[in-house]
Amino acid sequence: MTPRLDAPAVARRDIRVLLVDDQELVRRGFAALLANEPGIEVVGEVGDGAQAITETWRTRPDVVLMDIRMPRMDGLDATRVICGDERLSATKVLVLTTFALDEYVYEALRAGASGFLLKDTPPRLLLEAIAAAADGDVLISPAMAKRLVADFVRRPVFRPGDSGPLDLLSEREREVLAEVARGKTNSEIGESLYMSPLTAKTHVSRILGKLNARDRVQLVIIGYETGLVSLGE
Repeated sequence: MTPRLDAPAVARRDIRVLLVDDQELVRRGFAALLANEPGIEVVGEVGDGAQAITETWRTRPDVVLMDIRMPRMDGLDATRVICGDERLSATKVLVLTTFALDEYVYEALRAGASGFLLKDTPPRLLLEAIAAAADGDVLISPAMAKRLVADFVRRPVFRPGDSGPLDLLSEREREVLAEVARGKTNSEIGESLYMSPLTAKTHVSRILGKLNARDRVQLVIIGYETGLVSLGE
């Protein structure tokens, strides 16, 4: 039996997880890991994107762990369908990939994925990412974060240096956005800016609304593309 990780519970409530990977051995490995964690329930396992959509509708998971390269329908198309359906807005997609420079990962984020990790990510980080996604936050593999940002900056949605989106924000909101772009959690933002985590979360929610951003990944991109923060920070 897989030993339970020596870590605190990753959630205050049950997190329902759907596993999507065309390799049965990989699915079983993730299922064995998650089965030993209190507060997490694996509600299904499927092997391609088409099945992922069907099972998401049937089980209504909080988080879908989505592989990218699969037969019939790949994870990119499945992510686009799931994240594009307002009736499934409570379900978050967390992309897992083998390749650090996989172009599909960038496209998955544009399609609505809440974050991504490499498949060799340490179990503790995977559990933290699942909890973050379920709570509406994003946790991206540290090994890939700077490469992701650099790639988006080379292919901007806003013109680099265009501060237009920032004009919608108050000075305090700009400070919070900068901390989000640096990859900080609400607790870390609170410590940096001398506010409670709940106040930080409220600011982030307001910023998301003002900038019409889908999630914290898009806020990171906006922070870099507008020059609010730079890769050297």
